[in-house]
Amino acid sequence: MSSYTTISAERRLVVAVLLFEGHTALDLVGPCTAFASAGMEIHLVSETLEPVLTDTGFTISPTTTYDDCPAEPDVLFVPGGLVNEVMLDDRAIAFLADRGATASFITSVCTGSLVLAAAGLLDGYRSATHWSTRDHLARLGVEVSTERVCVDRNRFSGGGVTAGIDFGLTIVAHVLGEESAKFAQLVMEYDPEPPFDAGSPEGAGPEAVAQFTRFASQPDENLGKAVSRVLEQRRATVSK
Repeated sequence: MSSYTTISAERRLVVAVLLFEGHTALDLVGPCTAFASAGMEIHLVSETLEPVLTDTGFTISPTTTYDDCPAEPDVLFVPGGLVNEVMLDDRAIAFLADRGATASFITSVCTGSLVLAAAGLLDGYRSATHWSTRDHLARLGVEVSTERVCVDRNRFSGGGVTAGIDFGLTIVAHVLGEESAKFAQLVMEYDPEPPFDAGSPEGAGPEAVAQFTRFASQPDENLGKAVSRVLEQRRATVSK
């Protein structure tokens, strides 16, 4: 018997996915492939129906807008990427806060957790994020998890990028049962055998980590400024 708690599957379960400029395509596509393989209904949500540019250089077309997205999604999902602008986007944050009040599960992959935190949806919860942004997430008052997939009540989060596939399968198992998740895994032929043990700072070693730090210095600075701005807005709201 599955150790997961399932919910009714008499209808297709609805997933609302926030799209934003600069999101990481694999953060989005990996989980959505798992969701679709399990028969879930996916809505790609943005302010308009204009194509949204990913941080990989290609675009993804939304399927619905903030206003037309189902009011009570089963799963609210935010992928990661270059999140400093969306964290300060009033419309996007308002959408997340609104749907987050009704969604059964509030979820993210990679730096998507910082967007949820900016919307106040991780207050009092534990969450994973990309290893390089854990300090930023902690600044927002979130208990940071180093797990590949973190589950804290109805908050599900994946670590960096490829953790999204494990995250997606974990959600499918939780809401539809373990057999559905195994079927989705088989559909995707998800049977990874990475050629190197370099997918974590520990495995990659200090030289690779230093190279990444140099490469990511400007995006990290921009993210830090966005976190500071979110905290300033919170203080201003409290002082009113």
